[in-house]
Amino acid sequence: MTPDEFRRAGHALIDWIADYRSRMETLPVMSQVKPGEIRARFSKEPPQEGAPLEQLLAPLERDVLPGITHWNHPRFFAYFPGNATLAGVLADLTAAGLGPQGMSWQTSPAATELEEVVLDWLRQMVGLPDAFTGVIQDTASTATLVALLCARERSTDYGQTRGGLQEVKTPLAVYASDQAHSSVEKAALLAGFGRACVRAIETDADHAMRVDALAAAVQDDAAHGLKPCAVVATCGSTATTAMDPIARIAEVAKKAGAWLHVDAAMAGSAMIVPECRALWQGVEAADSLVFNPHKWLGTGMECSTYYVRDPQHLVRVMSTNPSYLRTAHEGEVKNFRDWGIQLGRRFRALKLWFLIHEQGVKGLQARIRRDLEHAQWLKAQVDATKDWERVAPVQLQTVCVRHLLPGRDGTAVDVHNQSIAQRVNASGVAYVTPAVLKGQQMIRVSIGAEGTRREHVEQVWAALQQAARA
Repeated sequence: MTPDEFRRAGHALIDWIADYRSRMETLPVMSQVKPGEIRARFSKEPPQEGAPLEQLLAPLERDVLPGITHWNHPRFFAYFPGNATLAGVLADLTAAGLGPQGMSWQTSPAATELEEVVLDWLRQMVGLPDAFTGVIQDTASTATLVALLCARERSTDYGQTRGGLQEVKTPLAVYASDQAHSSVEKAALLAGFGRACVRAIETDADHAMRVDALAAAVQDDAAHGLKPCAVVATCGSTATTAMDPIARIAEVAKKAGAWLHVDAAMAGSAMIVPECRALWQGVEAADSLVFNPHKWLGTGMECSTYYVRDPQHLVRVMSTNPSYLRTAHEGEVKNFRDWGIQLGRRFRALKLWFLIHEQGVKGLQARIRRDLEHAQWLKAQVDATKDWERVAPVQLQTVCVRHLLPGRDGTAVDVHNQSIAQRVNASGVAYVTPAVLKGQQMIRVSIGAEGTRREHVEQVWAALQQAARA
């Protein structure tokens, strides 16, 4: 493809994306296809001859688009906000066009130094002290794995340089609430702790970790020959955006000599609004924390920011530094290949730069506040409507609801609520998440798409009530 051919194809594709975003609200939010339906639309054998990319626009519309669930749809209320702002789209295009490999400073100095700049901007935006240094990981799952690896190595005095966990005589324990994201358990397993040494700590009525239960578990493990290694505090749980009491958890972790990692994957973005920062009081005591600008802020996927208090420890754990990766500037610059699992790194800092430049801190704050207001409006409607209940506080933008059937048992109510979510999702009007919270079926309404206005929240509330009547 020549630059002129690229220009023609690129203009056509940009036009298609712009048209798609303009008409997205008219499309069903959740894909309506059946398993295997998209695959069947494509040839089983690859094409033998090349063809102009402009010819892909028709099958892109006809064969791919029906299989897309529209995460940027204004009536997308499932999972978590998954915004890919158009500024982020252009940043991804620019990064791909430049095509740098950002594994070290020398391989593309701008990729490293712009990442330093925007991560410090973001640190200031969420009110973190300057003791923290950031790096971009692909997802929070990877960041949590990195945190637990760092915790493991601190507890074993860098045992990986000797026999690793093979020679550890005292088993290491990891603690997180029973509402923590599944990635915490997965990271603990991948880091070699073993499921038997992962503790799910009981939560209170607001679904936040009980500090007394944590302290008791730590004390009991120590009494039985286990070494408390890491505590993961959840700031905004997946199910309900529950907020663990970080300051009090930090006291327990410090006394036990355990690493404190804060998982603020979705909720961390809210901290650019100063009035939300009380929700993660004590975060300054963490050894590490992660949050995802690719969720609520809108950079587009794979832009997860990981902050550490001791970057030298992180580098010591993550670095292998073979001779073929050494450069003339070792010791003078950051080589982000040594700050995580990935060796090859995309120029992801462009997405934060484009986004913050295009919207500014005040623009991003306004959007967060708008979503918080929408959630409070929906909370008020649920609280005022007969036979509807909330099953969790509304601390951010997620409202967890349940429709009751007076006189019916719990199983019938669970089935009923599952059916409500299925009806809403199958209608294409909106997309919500059915979930089980402490044994009860409920419905999550997660507000935060860039295009969501009050009318869209009103529409999902109407759809839920209609499905309940049905």
